[in-house]
Amino acid sequence: MSVEVAVLLPAFILLIVLATMVGRLAVATNAVTAAAHDAARAASISRDETTAQERAYAVATDTLAAQGLHCIDLTVDSDTSGFALPVGTPGTVEVTVTCQVSFADIVFAGLPGSRTVSATFVSPIDTWRGRR
Repeated sequence: MSVEVAVLLPAFILLIVLATMVGRLAVATNAVTAAAHDAARAASISRDETTAQERAYAVATDTLAAQGLHCIDLTVDSDTSGFALPVGTPGTVEVTVTCQVSFADIVFAGLPGSRTVSATFVSPIDTWRGRR
């Protein structure tokens, strides 16, 4: 009996660690997707490009914090070129949120320590609203 436990215990522990890693990755993917959505929406209702980029970053970090996700490296790229279009021309804002998620607290024996998760969302700019 003790031999069976000694043989099966490492495999069982590895299974639990892998399940925890997959769960954390799924939660991170959902949080990053929500952050990209919220950031693009916040940027699209801004009045100018500079404010849109600032709001996109702020909202993305707030959304990730509210979801309880800590990123080792966070990048929020905003394409706000739609603000340069004249009023009456449809424009969009595209925000890409990239987060490196750490597994350092649950891994051992040389398993990968982090994974990068990314999501992109596009939100329309009001066609008839003034743009600076």
